[in-house]
Amino acid sequence: MDRRKQYSRMVLKESLIELLQKKSISSITIKELCVKADINRSTFYAHFSNQYELLSTIEDEFIEDLVETLTQYHFPKEEDSLLMTEKFFDFIADNSEVCQILLSENTDIHFQKKGMNITQQFIFKDWINEMKMDKDTYEYINLFIVSGSIYVTKNWLENQQNKTPKEMAEILHRFINKGLSNMR
Repeated sequence: MDRRKQYSRMVLKESLIELLQKKSISSITIKELCVKADINRSTFYAHFSNQYELLSTIEDEFIEDLVETLTQYHFPKEEDSLLMTEKFFDFIADNSEVCQILLSENTDIHFQKKGMNITQQFIFKDWINEMKMDKDTYEYINLFIVSGSIYVTKNWLENQQNKTPKEMAEILHRFINKGLSNMR
């Protein structure tokens, strides 16, 4: 892709992120997106069919970067989930502005679903083999833990990351592995 196309895509993404700080995706028009990015509509349509496709592209790139980051690490089994969770929070902290927008009510639920899949793949991947439970029970428990973890992450971002990534990983890891009785 030539530099003009790369630039157009970059300013469109940045403009959408900026607009999503104030408005929902459904209320953002192509016209205001183009005005914000200082490009014409035909340039927009040369890259994307609508604002939802642009949002999906931003989400996919974020997820790709997260996966690329997490696949760099290979931890011993005993430490795997804690350290992987810490690396997850490190990545979220480094990309907090975009992540906070993608987790906000101004976007759609697709990013959270993609995030759930990544969390299951990297942090909870070995649980079904370690736990003595049927697949349906595992799915319910996994869904509960992963969706809760996403909302904990969202709250952490909204609270200006008031704990370090390591502290957040330890909190989640302790709760997931030992339950509420160990949180005193």
